[in-house]
Amino acid sequence: MTESSGRWWDQLPLEALDDKQWEALCDGCAKCCLHKLEDEDTGEVVYTKVRCRYLDESICRCTVYPQRSELVPACIHLDQGNAGELNWLPTTCAYRLRAQGELLREWHPLNSGSADSVHEAGISIRGRAVSDEYVHPDGYDEHIVSWVE
Repeated sequence: MTESSGRWWDQLPLEALDDKQWEALCDGCAKCCLHKLEDEDTGEVVYTKVRCRYLDESICRCTVYPQRSELVPACIHLDQGNAGELNWLPTTCAYRLRAQGELLREWHPLNSGSADSVHEAGISIRGRAVSDEYVHPDGYDEHIVSWVE
């Protein structure tokens, strides 16, 4: 029996996850809720510290999750089919890691048993972002950050 026995999050491929497992795989970092900028010439994507107005930064969860695509048409609907294709997902993202066949980090709530472990490890955006309500879209480039891996 290996250390990962019984740990569905390390064993099951993304396409085998049910809805509850899929949602549990999210580590709660909220980096995907940060606005990103793409260089038109190189395609390079950089993160800003500007977050979606619907994100509750204290818990790093969307306050309008079921309606997010309607309220924010540019919000990407992450699913089993596109998780491996979205190169802008952070390298620490559980969906990206599992799509690449890698194991979750030790601070992931499924491994630690605590939803706060992602914040305690300094991985989440908690306390580091500003709502897009307060930043003009033309000013996002003034908020580029390097702390998103």
